[in-house]
Amino acid sequence: MVATRRDFLKGAVGGAISLGLYSVARAKDASPAKRLNILLITADDLNCDSVGVYGCKTPDITPNIDRLAARGVRFEHAHVTIAVCQPCRGVLATGRYPHRSGIEGFQRLPVGSKIPLVTEKLRAGGYLNGILGKVGHSSPRASFKWDMSYDMPQLGKGRDPKLYAKYAKEFFLRAKTEGKPFFLMANSHDPHRPFSGSDQEAGMRKGGKITPPSRTYKPSEIDVPGFLPDIPNVRREIAEYYSSARRCDDTVGALLKALDESGQAPGTLVMFISDHGMALPFAKTNCYLHSTRTPWIVRWPGVIKGPKVDKTHFISGIDFMPTALEAAGLPKVGGLDGVSFLDILKGGKQAGREIVFTQFHQTAGRKRFPMRTIQDKRFGYIFNPWSDGKTVFKNESQSGRSFKAMQAAAGSNPKIAARVKLFQYRVVEEFYDFEKDPDALNNLIDNAEYESQIDKMRAELLRWMIATGDPARAAFENRDSPEALAKFMTEQNARSRNMPKRKKKATGRRDKRE
Repeated sequence: MVATRRDFLKGAVGGAISLGLYSVARAKDASPAKRLNILLITADDLNCDSVGVYGCKTPDITPNIDRLAARGVRFEHAHVTIAVCQPCRGVLATGRYPHRSGIEGFQRLPVGSKIPLVTEKLRAGGYLNGILGKVGHSSPRASFKWDMSYDMPQLGKGRDPKLYAKYAKEFFLRAKTEGKPFFLMANSHDPHRPFSGSDQEAGMRKGGKITPPSRTYKPSEIDVPGFLPDIPNVRREIAEYYSSARRCDDTVGALLKALDESGQAPGTLVMFISDHGMALPFAKTNCYLHSTRTPWIVRWPGVIKGPKVDKTHFISGIDFMPTALEAAGLPKVGGLDGVSFLDILKGGKQAGREIVFTQFHQTAGRKRFPMRTIQDKRFGYIFNPWSDGKTVFKNESQSGRSFKAMQAAAGSNPKIAARVKLFQYRVVEEFYDFEKDPDALNNLIDNAEYESQIDKMRAELLRWMIATGDPARAAFENRDSPEALAKFMTEQNARSRNMPKRKKKATGRRDKRE
């Protein structure tokens, strides 16, 4: 039987697998100045297949990210744990699944929470902690103060590569002057909506100039992703999205140049990821392959000789914290769901990385649409306990041109009509053969040919739910009962109502863009 990630986790915690022993020993005799610097660069809403080295056919889309991959390793089976901004970053910071940390949506850790953060552990180890962009989303504990912090307003609305480079270089040189290692989380606000050149961006420009990307794309130059219909307004919006993706790449290039100019590059481990898929139907705030699969690239001078491609191991957002701490030569932290993949970066192999578990809880509008997913290299199973044939799914991806265009086309195109219906109402169970159908167009849950594989994945998912204390377990075990699913959703909606409300901007309006 294929080992689950939880089996691997239990082995690591229990001592059967001795990960991190080298770093614990190092932590006793290594001075902070000799420790590895860590630069984590994140994109905001960038699909994995929108990156050149991950197969994007749009010309010259990500030259800087591609160059980073040429000097490191890129993982083909990397996933974030949840495909929405703040809880995804909460996973990176805590190493725990959202239902275990409590960061299921747009909220922070409750006051008094003892859950450790990667930044706190790095600070205790002598590190300077810096952040550029997405500060609120990346600070799970309100009391934590970054050593350097600039947010969206100071970064040209999070879209000015020169400002990212300016502040990053100042931080790199500060760490060098103080003789301390650094952790910098540099978060681009691209290619999050509003897309470059869009009507939505026109409204954003009223508050000041927005730096244009180094290249803009015409609708005729791009390929529409296979999970969306190729109709004019979808194609137009995807072109705007790709222009934003190019500006994200500009920011990556500016950050890497600043690192080089600081003289710190040889001693810095660089990771690049996206927080989840694009803000379009069937990607962001869902659990499809295009929702959680992320470009994950690691450059480590003197250790990784690129270009390398890892097509073997599944890594996940829960693994960032233990990996970063081990790379920093700091002690392991108990209670994590993730497992360090430092051995993989050093050229080794790890058992138990054949599958990944992902989830979803609530949108920025505090609406609950819980989902649970298990994926391996070929198949994906999704459980949607909220789907009752009446509840309508609503998320940010329905703003802009594409979903409106799909709704308009549905009146005369049965295939598009079926896609719109699935997106809005879903079904309780979905199952896809990604090897044959990477865009998840054909739900095979009732196909007898796949019955044994579906049952196997259901069993694996249940074991994971039991091991992690997932509150969706009872609903999953009674998934054929509308009454049991309704009861679960009543509990979930009550939980949302009792959560602290998201803070509003000074204008008194919630910032729906972010």
